[in-house]
Amino acid sequence: MTGATVDDPVERALRSEQQFVRALGGFVVGIAGGDLVIHEKIPRPQFNFVQVRALAPGRRTAFVERALDHYFQRALRPTFRVPHPVPSHVDSTLTALGFAARPEPLTLLRPGPAAGAGTGAYEVRPARPDEFDPMLPLWTGLRDRPEFRTAVDIAWHHPNPDERLTPYVALLGDRIVSGGLLYEHDGAAGLHLIATDPAARGRGAASALVAGVFGSGYRAAGLRPFGFLFSDTDRLERRLRSLGFGTALTFTVYELPSSASLALPPIGPAGPPHWRPPRRPDAAP
Repeated sequence: MTGATVDDPVERALRSEQQFVRALGGFVVGIAGGDLVIHEKIPRPQFNFVQVRALAPGRRTAFVERALDHYFQRALRPTFRVPHPVPSHVDSTLTALGFAARPEPLTLLRPGPAAGAGTGAYEVRPARPDEFDPMLPLWTGLRDRPEFRTAVDIAWHHPNPDERLTPYVALLGDRIVSGGLLYEHDGAAGLHLIATDPAARGRGAASALVAGVFGSGYRAAGLRPFGFLFSDTDRLERRLRSLGFGTALTFTVYELPSSASLALPPIGPAGPPHWRPPRRPDAAP
């Protein structure tokens, strides 16, 4: 990650993902050592995470505590994304604070020349406005649904000049079985929140969706150099590789167990100040 620029495809993809969260009403706070991606009203892991960048051993504790304070004030449980290889000082600090690494990595993948081989029996296309509400159960529970729906509707129908959000569906007959959100910004096209109806899982619907989105129409648009999506399971990554995708970057994701309380450890007893303001030579003691 060190030395990446906005012209780096990986960095372009990461910035586009952050912009996707902004487009849905979230925000990003950059601090020394990483970025805090935050959405106060949609407390999903995809919208509330710390992107760890270059972090010196002597600054790791201050960085993590500063990040956690920002989320805990909002009663949010962030995850920490750490690019491979994970520095030992980052792992030990997060582990000491109760975070545990997920058993499977998060992988950023990009389509290669052979991506988008075909959709089989599925029809893949942009969603119509009247199809959006039936898609919502794929992504959210009842609690977050109104906020999520409003956020996507605004970004979809009232985008800023430099962005475009397009919900995509995969249909089997006249039934929506899979969906995702294609977000395009600054020359990058990311397919986010890929989800499949539980009754249709394991039958290639999500693969058809990915193949359809990153197929011939995507290539014709000239966006291939910066197309991307994320995989959080080995099984999905293997499937995407079979569709012509290649790994661009791999992360270990650290998360708090559900039983953990949202609190930092006590600072300890107060001590004397380590710094005093300078005094004039003629000042009274």
